[in-house]
Amino acid sequence: MINLGILVSGSGTNLQAIIDTIEAKRLDAKIKIVISNNPDAFAIERAKKYHIPTFIIQDSHFPSREESDKHLVEILKSHSVDLIALAGFMRLLTPAFIRAFPLKILNIHPALLPAFPGLRVQKKAVEYGVKFSGCSVHIVDEGVDTGPIVIQAVVPVHENDTEKTLAERILKEEHRIYPQAIQFFAENRVEIKDRKVMIKDSPKVEGVLENPPVKIFK
Repeated sequence: MINLGILVSGSGTNLQAIIDTIEAKRLDAKIKIVISNNPDAFAIERAKKYHIPTFIIQDSHFPSREESDKHLVEILKSHSVDLIALAGFMRLLTPAFIRAFPLKILNIHPALLPAFPGLRVQKKAVEYGVKFSGCSVHIVDEGVDTGPIVIQAVVPVHENDTEKTLAERILKEEHRIYPQAIQFFAENRVEIKDRKVMIKDSPKVEGVLENPPVKIFK
């Protein structure tokens, strides 16, 4: 069993996916607290429905982001959190916060990192014309979406895709891989060497994907 602290800013669909996986007894975790920097985040209502403790923290109530994050660290540690999951938390964390939880902060990003870090990445993928996109769960470091990658899922990008349709397809995979990434930590299967994250006893993935399909050489 692993104790989670989840940081949110918006609707909280990834939070809901984590809750659902715990409820289905497929994720050995307990959400100790859900914290939002947005008092209107629907994610807070999702947490309250399951009687999960919640907390609102706003930077405007502190003299600096560093002071805000110092208070955030205190809250998380007071709830005995083992792992932190950013689930649509729309604010960069300060280095002091990241150093308080070394290699224990996860983020879900709707692109195949290291391609397309930052924001509006589905739009960037469509405009660039890539044939595949997807999502990545990575460990948070002091860069922007630069931390070691734990797990990725790939989706095709169709010729008629828009930012919205691609985002919807990617979001379904986010809901699958984020709980799995947390479960790897719960099972103590994660080893990190330099930039590489290795999952103990994980089977090798075989096969290839192509888009559009290759037929002439089959």
